[in-house]
Amino acid sequence: MTLALVLAGESLIARPSGALFWPDQQLLCVSDLHLGKSGRMARRAGTLLPPYETRETLLRLEAEIESTGARRVICLGDSFDDSAALDGLDVDDRLWLTRLIAGRDWIWIAGNHDAGPLDVAGSHRAEVHLGALTFRHIAEPGAKGEVSGHYHPKARLAGKAWRCFLADAGRLILPAFGTYTGGLWCHDPALTGLMQPGALAVLCGGTVARAIPMPRRP
Repeated sequence: MTLALVLAGESLIARPSGALFWPDQQLLCVSDLHLGKSGRMARRAGTLLPPYETRETLLRLEAEIESTGARRVICLGDSFDDSAALDGLDVDDRLWLTRLIAGRDWIWIAGNHDAGPLDVAGSHRAEVHLGALTFRHIAEPGAKGEVSGHYHPKARLAGKAWRCFLADAGRLILPAFGTYTGGLWCHDPALTGLMQPGALAVLCGGTVARAIPMPRRP
């Protein structure tokens, strides 16, 4: 089950997967895919993780595109784990990504992990303004109608950690969509300083997107 949200007068849908859908624009938005993370960790730290996270992330992304019928996709930055991650993708995964992009208005927003334009189809932007909403990677203090990512917010409920959206009257912060991504607890000062009193945490990762008051204490 999804959860309806309103931001700057626009009707949005938080999906249990951690994706955001804007029906009026046929737009699907995801953040922090971190494709190629296992490869980057092997290159830089020598840490070996099962190299299947890109495939699993693309599988879930494809399912969201098909379920929503999205004609436009915005990836909110840190789509690739570093500047070399795209070249390091398996050939089949690179072709899979190309098929997903084909025929869609696909926008890559620069993140701190993938700041430069990469050799992949779609348009590359620092941020995007659509109607009353602004899409960027990192939230800016005082912004209104802002959709961002970067922080990988998570919250605890019933002893379990959940990825979550954070929502208030002025902004929406998306959870990380990628498979190999950690998270920042909602009570961290970096998040409590951004979100207004009364903000919601929309828990995702199961079959239901569930809203709770944003936790502000450990």
